[in-house]
Amino acid sequence: MEKTTNNSQLSTLNSQLIKVAVVDDHKVIVDGLVRLIDESETARVIGKAYSAAECWKLLESEHPDVLMLDIGLPDGNGIDLCPKIKEKYPQIKILMLTSYGELATITRAMDAGANGYVLKNSMPEELIEGIRTIASGERFLCEEVGVLLQNNESNPMELTRREIELLQLIVEGYTLPELADKMCLGYQTVRSYRKNLNIKLGAHNTAQLVQNAKTLKLV
Repeated sequence: MEKTTNNSQLSTLNSQLIKVAVVDDHKVIVDGLVRLIDESETARVIGKAYSAAECWKLLESEHPDVLMLDIGLPDGNGIDLCPKIKEKYPQIKILMLTSYGELATITRAMDAGANGYVLKNSMPEELIEGIRTIASGERFLCEEVGVLLQNNESNPMELTRREIELLQLIVEGYTLPELADKMCLGYQTVRSYRKNLNIKLGAHNTAQLVQNAKTLKLV
């Protein structure tokens, strides 16, 4: 009899917790988030995915209240996923969890329908607060992002020295193998830099990247 009572209490408790799904391509990060969330007494993880494709499969079978979504996925961009997820599952709140702290990227994510934005270097308590806040229908920005938006309304695009060098060479028409040779970097490293540039400038292809760079007067 006592076992039945305990199971009933556990079921009631679980039903009161915020249901969270985690999408990130780094297993170590996902495992850490699952432990953090499940131990928070605020939410519980009901599913996890490591790519955009797995995210869609997950949402077909599970119904999270909050979707924690990384931006840089191996088969897509989390920002591009936002409006598509919102269209199909309008009840889901999306909390971006990423290492991208540039103003342009944050703005794009929020404009795309994200309900919150948290950097991966945020305190665990801030992350849980983000889940709780957007689940209640409010917008949430971690402290670092909030300060950035308040103090940098006209903040220019921030690119690293290597990203600026790469962007200039792309504008000049060099291919990825040629870029690797020109910059004395490995092919995969250049691909990673190029992926970051696409995200920062909101580009999906070379032509758009070049056009956005010229519009922002970066080259």
